Amino acid sequence: MRIAIKIGTSTIAHPTGRLNIKHVEELCKVISDLANAGHEIMLISSGAIGMGVGKLNLKSRPTDIPTKQAAAAVGQCELMYVYDNLFSEYNHTVAQILVTNADIEHADRYENFKNTMNRLLELGAIPIINENDTTATDEIVIGDNDTLAAMVSVAVKADLLILLSDIDGLYTADPHKCADAKLIEVVEEITPEIVALAGGKGSELGTGGMTTKLRAADICTKIGTDMIITNGAKPYLLYDIAEGKSVGTKFLARK
Repeated sequence: MRIAIKIGTSTIAHPTGRLNIKHVEELCKVISDLANAGHEIMLISSGAIGMGVGKLNLKSRPTDIPTKQAAAAVGQCELMYVYDNLFSEYNHTVAQILVTNADIEHADRYENFKNTMNRLLELGAIPIINENDTTATDEIVIGDNDTLAAMVSVAVKADLLILLSDIDGLYTADPHKCADAKLIEVVEEITPEIVALAGGKGSELGTGGMTTKLRAADICTKIGTDMIITNGAKPYLLYDIAEGKSVGTKFLARK
């Protein structure tokens, strides 16, 4: 399978912005094993600004654009250094791709992006994609990597998009507030009722939330890609997903 995996800031970093070593090491090990099994894997990784916050010893996520860009510049270096070291331990090569909306919307640049992605996958590399937060402005304010992950999945015609989050999936209510909330295992159609279940933003260091995940599901299921939301703190669940077992919430591609 060709699998796109989106990793949220809450999965790879502690609330302090510092690297969650246990989570990242386990993720890289499992992903490497899936690649060894023949799956084509690409990562859409958040965390540059969050890790920059930790590296620069800032007290909280900055709100002004210059400081966000500075944090992204520092954090992206740290992020790729970690990924390169960990994947190298399992003999896998990573490639960094930083994109903005212009790379998706401009026809020639979009074609170049698709060609590069497909060639990297053919060569057995693991592309690691993030928004170019260092030079972008609107992307930092309104952008999110859930939507970017869906766009990447569309570009490379992925079979499956997996969003690794800080929650097990989509619930009938907020599980942090409602003890009776139940996990929804399968979503066949994104109805107004499903959209109404989305809450606000997730972690303080992240920019996403369930709303952006439902938007991503709408984008990728329209073109035939299934999407799954599951908990990034449980990397071993990726094995179950690859084997077709029921994990988290699965959004079915439209026929």
